[in-house]
Amino acid sequence: QVQLVESGGGTVQVGGSLLLSCEVSGTVLDMPAMSWYRQPPGKQRELVATVDRDDATTYADFAKGRFTVAKDVDGDKNGIVLQMTGLRSEDTGVYYCNGHDRQWAETFWGQGTQVTVSS
Repeated sequence: QVQLVESGGGTVQVGGSLLLSCEVSGTVLDMPAMSWYRQPPGKQRELVATVDRDDATTYADFAKGRFTVAKDVDGDKNGIVLQMTGLRSEDTGVYYCNGHDRQWAETFWGQGTQVTVSS
């Protein structure tokens, strides 16, 4: 099937930046879009941003103007990235990438990468 692996998380100070990557492997049959989600401590998982196969993007209100989602065109990674700038303490959480494959009829998740923004 499909495996997603996130990387790039870490600890940064308020106002800092991070670049998250999601590498895709396995057999992707029909995955028209991929997304980033996050789960802040003690809260539910929430959608951050989505990019589709035509490079159209959508963002949660809290991400607009600060985060940029794109397909990862570096080599054969075949995934997505999330550039985060102007980080705030409330951006702390575990960040996951996600994709639904219509032919597998399954939604795939990575294991997550921890982002901690310290003041």
